[in-house]
Amino acid sequence: MVVADRRVALTFRVIAALVIALGITRLFGIGDPPISPSSLLFYTMQSNILCFVWMVLLIVRTVKDLRRDGRKGWSTPSPRFGGAVMQAITVTMLIYLVVLLPQSEPGYVPFTLTDTLVHVVTPVLLIIDWALFSPKGRFRGWDPLVWAALPYLYLLFAFGWGALGGEFSPGKSFPYPFMDIGSLGLSGVALWIVALTVALIAVGYLFLLADRVLGTVATRRAAALTTPR
Repeated sequence: MVVADRRVALTFRVIAALVIALGITRLFGIGDPPISPSSLLFYTMQSNILCFVWMVLLIVRTVKDLRRDGRKGWSTPSPRFGGAVMQAITVTMLIYLVVLLPQSEPGYVPFTLTDTLVHVVTPVLLIIDWALFSPKGRFRGWDPLVWAALPYLYLLFAFGWGALGGEFSPGKSFPYPFMDIGSLGLSGVALWIVALTVALIAVGYLFLLADRVLGTVATRRAAALTTPR
């Protein structure tokens, strides 16, 4: 259900932007050295930056609408693009929890402050913002398929970077274990990508289902409030 209060939305979005920025700066190494420019090559960083940019756009739109139209109402430039951002960062969380943690190297300490911020907190903030402050019933049936383009663009980038001799970390031409063609072979990597694609699209359709259910509830409630008694 939409919380049609721009002051509440603005407060949440400012706090969310600051928290997301904290995760990005820590992942990059600012304030927690050494500085790690290579972190910019990873999907985790890129998806978090996308979320930060989107949150800033939401803040700008909310401030503009608050000044022009007052406190009541919602402010989202594009609910459908917001869905794409939400799915993109949800992928970050799911791959971390379901794929990377079980395959982590001995000695790896999970759920550090930085890892928790960029892999868990940012996705949750985006989902909360959509759930509370974005109008419902705007997603279309093909949207989850379109949203999948963002992770696939990253796959093209990552494989291209590695093929050109680029490294994501010393001695590694791939960012994540399921993209290691040398160990898994082309067929193994392809199977991973197919499985993750199915999961990705399934998550997108869960968001679509939630959007339609909440949209229907909101429409019925609005109709009930306007029906003479």
